[in-house]
Amino acid sequence: MRFLIIGGDAAGMSAASRAKRKNPDLEVIVLEKTRDVSYSACGMPYNIADPERDMDELVVRRAEVFIEKNNINLLIGHRAERINTGSKTVSGDTLDGRPFSFSYDFLLIATGAAPVMPDLPGFDLPGVMPLKNLEHGRAIKDFITKNKVKKAVILGMGYIGLEMCEALRERAIEVDMVKPRKPFLPWLVPALSEVVYNEVVQNNVRLYAGSSVKKIISTDRGLSLECDNITLETDMVIAASGVTPCSKIASEAGLETGVSNAIAVDFQLRTSDKTIYAAGDCADAVHVVTGKKCWIPLALRANRAGWAVADNVCGTETRLDGVAGTSVFRVFSLEVARTGLNMKEAEENGFDPVENTIKTRSRAHAHPGSTTIYVSMVGDRTTGRLIGVQMVGQEGVAHRINAPAVALHSKMSVQAFAQCDLAYAPPFSPVWDPMLTAANQLLKKI
Repeated sequence: MRFLIIGGDAAGMSAASRAKRKNPDLEVIVLEKTRDVSYSACGMPYNIADPERDMDELVVRRAEVFIEKNNINLLIGHRAERINTGSKTVSGDTLDGRPFSFSYDFLLIATGAAPVMPDLPGFDLPGVMPLKNLEHGRAIKDFITKNKVKKAVILGMGYIGLEMCEALRERAIEVDMVKPRKPFLPWLVPALSEVVYNEVVQNNVRLYAGSSVKKIISTDRGLSLECDNITLETDMVIAASGVTPCSKIASEAGLETGVSNAIAVDFQLRTSDKTIYAAGDCADAVHVVTGKKCWIPLALRANRAGWAVADNVCGTETRLDGVAGTSVFRVFSLEVARTGLNMKEAEENGFDPVENTIKTRSRAHAHPGSTTIYVSMVGDRTTGRLIGVQMVGQEGVAHRINAPAVALHSKMSVQAFAQCDLAYAPPFSPVWDPMLTAANQLLKKI
């Protein structure tokens, strides 16, 4: 039996490795269009911040290890272009132009997501680059060094954009950030968003929210961005306006797509063709709070989904219940985290949401080094159910968000969460952990 996989990063290689462990006699072929497999894309901004680090440090396992140790037929530089569901074949071309075609018994589409690049004049100029894969990371780092970059413009103010603004400032590069919509972080509670905004500005980053780029032109001094109400001169531009699922090969094969044009899958990661699976950033999921389909591209889901596909292909039926959208990022001295729904999302999904925001301490009040933590918690007035949590602070945020994430997966009420036995010691928390204080205060409103 042949298990064919399109895409050799998180979901694809997780599926390939697990399938060979479970069934060593299974023929596993992986088609990867780039030269890189199994790497930590999330670590790229931190690597770019340090000119002495090699980008290849982010490679978790090299292609030859999968080939020699795991006996996986990993074919790099192979771009899959077409799926024929009738003949059960995948065809495409190698990077040097040679055509190929492989048959399959089971197929996994793990094509990931692609950076959004506006269809505007100048986005094909040298020095205008996205950051999504390791090739992008190498190109950015190489461009900074070779061109002695002093100024950069980042398009977008999301997770990657904010991590990159910190990385560039670490290298003494001036940074301007531009985005078309006015709110700085629209998904974050305004009080918490203001804290993050002030942190970024205090680190000498200029923010231009509510300004759309019209075009980029090349000048004698570098690049010039013409926006709605401002012109920015720069040495390089990093496009960080988000990503979109790479689902074209699936939709052209007649497979169903859904929310955000991601490939529609069931709880076993099967597509509308039951011999074809999809996993990772190209596929949708079910949100554990709403019970509805969503598209939230996250690394843990990609790896977990790859494992589940391998189990199902090898005959062990495995189901993934869904995601809560739990995420965290760092920008300068702040940790920013969320799980579940905010007020707007809760209202749009038919809840009767109640929100409360608190400002408290990361450690016991008399313990040195204590810093401020902001927590916003949302519950449902009708059922009392916990719906979502957001946090911002200098410490104690990144791992604290995991407690409400577990509560969301367990469909706990705010009252039940307020009764949880959370750890206490003065260096780590007040007696009443910020999570418990937030829950107790929200209960009063509910």
